Amino acid sequence: MIPLIGIILGALSGYFYWQFKGCESGTCMITSKPLNSTLYGALLGYLLVSSINDFFNNK
Repeated sequence: MIPLIGIILGALSGYFYWQFKGCESGTCMITSKPLNSTLYGALLGYLLVSSINDFFNNK
């Protein structure tokens, strides 16, 4: 359940990054399309939340 929250928050963050910052020229690999930015954000959100979750579970 906790990694799913990270995926959702990361995907939203990636989408909003594309919406407000994005890539104006269209040549950026990640931020030129909303799907790329959303998937990248979801991956980073999952990795961040799962690593924090593992850290607290090992203590």
